[in-house]
Amino acid sequence: MELLIHPTYFPSIATFAMLVQHEVVWEAHDNFQKQTYRNRCYICTDKGKHMLNIPIQHVGGEEGRQKYVDVRMDNSYGWKKIHWRTLETAYRTSPFFEFYEDDIKPLFEGKEESLFDFNMKTIEIIGGCLGIEIPKEKTTTYELQPSEVRDLRFLVNAKNEKDFGLELYPQVFEERHGFIANLSILDLLFNEGTQTLDYLKSQSINTKDA
Repeated sequence: MELLIHPTYFPSIATFAMLVQHEVVWEAHDNFQKQTYRNRCYICTDKGKHMLNIPIQHVGGEEGRQKYVDVRMDNSYGWKKIHWRTLETAYRTSPFFEFYEDDIKPLFEGKEESLFDFNMKTIEIIGGCLGIEIPKEKTTTYELQPSEVRDLRFLVNAKNEKDFGLELYPQVFEERHGFIANLSILDLLFNEGTQTLDYLKSQSINTKDA
């Protein structure tokens, strides 16, 4: 059965493992919600777990609720330069940062406005780094309780995240902060490089109690 998942900003490792292991349909008709992975991801810096947050253009008044596909990023704030500079600082000494740098850096130089489309682009770029094709199928309507797909839309939630039982791998600042699980796929890619796909395929993600 296909999985129903939200496209998010450089998705978490658990989300990407599910993407690698199963056929996926992207949720494209839900409402945007704050404090989710739709516009944030987590990496590890020398100070520990760190959030990269994409500012969005909020719609006021009666139109305060927006569809995810209609959300626009607030590019008046130089967040792309800040995010890239933070990634450079955090992962420059990782084993594979330079190996993938030229693939990922252009994402922070473009002028995309759609958050949904930008997130899909980050996923496609990572897919290219891993040598896999990213599914294109999207939902055509919103279903509260879909019956034809397995609903994993809860993976978008950044609050109260459960332990998915991910295996440990070497991290740049592990000696300082200990292992930090389920960060952005970028953390795994920069640390594990060419072994990333094998790692993702080998994970048994427990989503039953999530």
